[in-house]
Amino acid sequence: MVMSGEKPGPRTAADAADTAEGGDAAAPMSLRERKKQLTYQAVSDAAIALFLERGFDKVSVAEIAAAADISKPTLFRYFPAKEDLALHRFADHEDESARVVAGRAEGESPLDALRRHYLDGLERRDPVTGLCDVPQVLAFHRLLYGTPSLVARLYGYQSRSEAALARALGSRAADRLAAGQIIAVLRILSLENWQRISEGRSADQVYAEAVEAAETGFVQLRSGLEG
Repeated sequence: MVMSGEKPGPRTAADAADTAEGGDAAAPMSLRERKKQLTYQAVSDAAIALFLERGFDKVSVAEIAAAADISKPTLFRYFPAKEDLALHRFADHEDESARVVAGRAEGESPLDALRRHYLDGLERRDPVTGLCDVPQVLAFHRLLYGTPSLVARLYGYQSRSEAALARALGSRAADRLAAGQIIAVLRILSLENWQRISEGRSADQVYAEAVEAAETGFVQLRSGLEG
């Protein structure tokens, strides 16, 4: 996957505060929204720390609520399912491809914009591309891909990514098909990058191979979508 320029590894409440207070100047957050975002991040961070320490299935929601100093009903108001506690960091990426398409340069095709963005992510070792060997990121990816319920829940996030991208591409049935193909290719590329690194190779060692695979993937997308 796993799908920006975030700091590698788990984000902290302080990181969330920086984002909330100094992020997009065009869309300033209210104090209520900033507090809500901080709560989301703090609870998710507490949960992930427990999951990494003991395993996803061995940590109860009650323990997470206690660690985050909130009640279980409050926790469930923020996170409807236990899996969402681990996958919260993907929430920022659900509409990433859609934002890339919507913000592309004049004259640039959607596919060219997505290719440029993905290759830039590889160069930056963005965790979402799978090409990141920071220990915290590797630990999180092992947790994610080693837990069937998390993998299953992740498909829901990817379905929303497809829907957002389809809206950015247009309203035709062909746009929905294109969005599904694009998100699938990005998912497979990122998963393969992580698998290579999980075998003991460094991100630098995998980089050239990852770029080649990405170029191949986008050539195949182009021949199918634009041919």
